[in-house]
Amino acid sequence: MSDRLPSQHDDAPASGPLSPGTHTYTLAGVVQRYHVHGSGPVCVAHSGGPGIDWEYLRMPALEEHLTMVYVEPVGTAPDSRLPTHPHGYTRERYSTFLEVLVNRLGVPEVHLLGHSHGAFVAAYHALYRPERLAGVVLYEGAPVTGPEHGAEAARMVEAFAARHADHPGLPGVLAAFAALSGLSTDEQTTAAARGVLPSYFADFWGDEERLAPFRDAVRATYISGLDEDLTPDVIDDRAALKGLEVPALVVVGRHDVICGVRWARELDELIPDSDLLVLENSGHMGHLEEPDLFAEAVRRFVLRTGAQQAAG
Repeated sequence: MSDRLPSQHDDAPASGPLSPGTHTYTLAGVVQRYHVHGSGPVCVAHSGGPGIDWEYLRMPALEEHLTMVYVEPVGTAPDSRLPTHPHGYTRERYSTFLEVLVNRLGVPEVHLLGHSHGAFVAAYHALYRPERLAGVVLYEGAPVTGPEHGAEAARMVEAFAARHADHPGLPGVLAAFAALSGLSTDEQTTAAARGVLPSYFADFWGDEERLAPFRDAVRATYISGLDEDLTPDVIDDRAALKGLEVPALVVVGRHDVICGVRWARELDELIPDSDLLVLENSGHMGHLEEPDLFAEAVRRFVLRTGAQQAAG
């Protein structure tokens, strides 16, 4: 896809596409925003959900070393919704928007970091639109969705429940998980996201004073996970990842209940010459739980693979 389409209107700041702050443009009638923080080599970050507001993924420790470009995924703001909302938000759709954004930034190559569902998007983009990527960070991702992934997540949630059987907050977490299958509104989605969040950390209740404001700030939009024709966007990248040519770093928290160590190891085994980092004291949010270790690993990966691409 070209970075200039007839329906694309540019109202980004005149100071340039990588100037600090919020940038906005319109593509095919849909608003795309991104937010620039920090300085150094460019790393584009795609948040998860789908439908979780991008701000939870702010990584100040990385912003000290890299120019972080935080994508505001289409669908997460009222003016960025597809005509088919809440349907149609497939990886292909996210990837087409990513391609335009990357082309607009004005640098030869970028690194792409995807978290959670964003890691599924990042893997897809690296497989099918790798031309402008110097490297990809698959942060709390997996090679598959569907029943196998769901069964592993259920097993991990059960283990979490067993560890915290006597905690008064556990029933609320389990109720939020039970509500996930019946979501249909933004309000329900936000409540469920906040409700399950204690299980997304290695020790949420042990650090609740610091983490509760983060939980309470999470916002979410209901996105169905179905294509425009109501077909589920089921993922199985196992065969394709064996041919991935973009350098990859796989990052996982030891205590992640959603996209845990099993999946990170499988990604690492499938992807040629990938690197694997297991954050031993983190769950699903290592950039908050072990920010310095996380940031140093990503920084080193970006600098090394960027240099390799320049030399090659």
